[in-house]
Amino acid sequence: MKSFVQRIKEQNQLPKSREIRTPKDSFIKGAFWGLLLLSLFIMGFAGFYFRTGLPIYLQAAAYIVIGIVAFYIFRWAASILKAITDYFPIRYISLILAVIGIVMLGREMRLSWPQDVLNFTLASLISGAIFLGGSIYSLIKKQGSLVFCGFGILLGLACFYLPVYQILPSGEDPNPIHFEPVAHKNLSEMGIENPGMPGDYEVEYFTYGSGNNKRRPEFGDSVSYKTPTVDASLLLPEWTGKKKKWRERYWGFGIEEAPINGRVWMPRKKRKSPLVLIVHGNHGMEHYSDPGYQYLGEHLASRGFITVSVDENYINGTWSGDFRGKEMPIRAWLLLKHLQQWQSWNYDPSSALFEKADLDNVILIGHSRGGEAVSIAAQYNVLEYFPDNANVKFDFNFGIKGLVTIAPTDQRYFRRMELKNINYLSLQGSYDADEASFFGLRQYQRISYNDSTDYFKAGVLVHRANHGQFNSIWGRRDYGEPFGWFLNTGPLITGEDQRNVAKVYISAFAERVFNQKDEYEPAFKNSASIQEWLPETVFLNSYTSSKDSILVNYEDDIDLTTTPIGRSVASNMLVWREEPLMMRGGETQGTNAVILGWDNDSIDAISHYDITLSNPFSTIGMKELTMTLGRSNDAKFKVADTVDVDFGIELITEFDTLSTTLANYKMLAPKLKVKYMKLDEMNGSFGGNWEIATESVSIPLQSFGADSVDVKSIRFIFDQSKKGLIALDNIGFRKF
Repeated sequence: MKSFVQRIKEQNQLPKSREIRTPKDSFIKGAFWGLLLLSLFIMGFAGFYFRTGLPIYLQAAAYIVIGIVAFYIFRWAASILKAITDYFPIRYISLILAVIGIVMLGREMRLSWPQDVLNFTLASLISGAIFLGGSIYSLIKKQGSLVFCGFGILLGLACFYLPVYQILPSGEDPNPIHFEPVAHKNLSEMGIENPGMPGDYEVEYFTYGSGNNKRRPEFGDSVSYKTPTVDASLLLPEWTGKKKKWRERYWGFGIEEAPINGRVWMPRKKRKSPLVLIVHGNHGMEHYSDPGYQYLGEHLASRGFITVSVDENYINGTWSGDFRGKEMPIRAWLLLKHLQQWQSWNYDPSSALFEKADLDNVILIGHSRGGEAVSIAAQYNVLEYFPDNANVKFDFNFGIKGLVTIAPTDQRYFRRMELKNINYLSLQGSYDADEASFFGLRQYQRISYNDSTDYFKAGVLVHRANHGQFNSIWGRRDYGEPFGWFLNTGPLITGEDQRNVAKVYISAFAERVFNQKDEYEPAFKNSASIQEWLPETVFLNSYTSSKDSILVNYEDDIDLTTTPIGRSVASNMLVWREEPLMMRGGETQGTNAVILGWDNDSIDAISHYDITLSNPFSTIGMKELTMTLGRSNDAKFKVADTVDVDFGIELITEFDTLSTTLANYKMLAPKLKVKYMKLDEMNGSFGGNWEIATESVSIPLQSFGADSVDVKSIRFIFDQSKKGLIALDNIGFRKF
């Protein structure tokens, strides 16, 4: 036994300074120190980026100590194997094994890189530590030639550079496009005010909250108004175990005493003001998200709307895990509890906030999971009981007039919200690496109108915008560091530009919903009408009004020749099919469309697609022909991504054929291809670099040369572009 232990000690023993006689001895000892320093760097690195609520530098120091202990444990383990069998590699391989163990431990803690990227990085760093450490130590001890040591140092530096040279640049746009949209109404030239400009009201800022938040003084001792806590345990029964233990240790409170915290920007005016609540999404709970909407709060308040950024950070994800969507009900419920708090102030003559908020005019704004939460809140607002547990009784019924979702999720909650008679706006970036598809349009599809009030719903896809820059705290990387270093941020528009898009569109939405400023309608139908107010990029607009009469939406059956109002037929088409539109990751967009493809060079006759009505449709009182269009794809029929798409549109009556062309009123945007990650091999998880992105088209009936006719048939005649492939949906007419 003593001999065995002695063999292990000998295996682990490094040459002492007086025993270093050869360049090999010197190189081995230097390599040891290089690898040890590498292991400490990796552990310190993991500790720095792995947030647990402890001070970062204290945590990094603790990880370094763990790294030292683990390094020697792995090294001794390798020496034991060496003592058992002579076939195990020579001793300094045990040092490499130690570093491998440390790196794998670090990966489990925070370095969640793809396996092949991690392996390459690991091999490069280990090689670099060996060459650099061994060569420098040999140079210091004057063992080995100057040429050998110099070459080893250069080789070591090259090994360290290899893993990082691809992520040092911010990235590039591999699919740049130049696109000039068509604008027949320029709102600035018509004298309409840019809603992205500050308003006339002075703004007062304050916070309200429980008053006992040990982590955040703005909701602790510094609050202007103290609010009672609420018991949310029945809405989040998953607040248990490790999640409960560590969250309560960090925050100092549990879910039974959830705080109602908000930061408020309020216009100074005498009469009641509409109320806007903004709620963040599932960012890391220690990296507080609610201050990131200050730009929007100040702006909306200057235009006369009380704006509150709601704090729900304590239910966000953290190092001990998140609730994986099970917390969606409480995200929504807390918004309604905030409205209840404002109602309490409204009814209290002794409160400085007495009759300040108009709770019959409320807009809810949500970002990411918060975007899904506002739709849930709108549904909960009219219910009597919590649908997941009837022991929770609801009594809200506030005047929620509109919802704004910013890069929202849509399937974190297991229920889908079917909303009626509410205004809706959704904003999405094409370079959103967190929610890589426009999930807000699925909720858009699930909103319907059945009364006479003037409602609308809109979607805006902003090319080269990401997930995080709508919040000034989250920034250009949609993943946390260090994984976020691999994100291709080079193509992104600036954060200031992206937030300006939010200010323009959300302000226009609020003005239209609260103040009935219908002059902003063109902005939602076609961003070209407000091009001067927006950054230089491509925008795709979706728009539907309660004034729309949709004749064909391809949701009824699988018969290509039938529609709810008659029949359809395609002639001389190379592609004709109906299908659900899909997102890049394989999820449905929540709508069907007809796919039409033509190539006039391959046939003698002109291609066309006809919808014949069983009963003529009168356009009396109608102002526009409407439809939804987008570029499509087909496995066998290829069309260039940026080819101009134009076609004729005919309204056929009993006595006449009235015609115009698409290009007179709309240029179809090119395919918006994206590259999320700098390394090609890391893009596969997103499901593709492109997906069908449709946009709404509105063509004035005046362009057909007649306002009031009885339409018997609508014909799309593909005689303007030689070749094209489109998705067509939601064909109908819009009233004045």
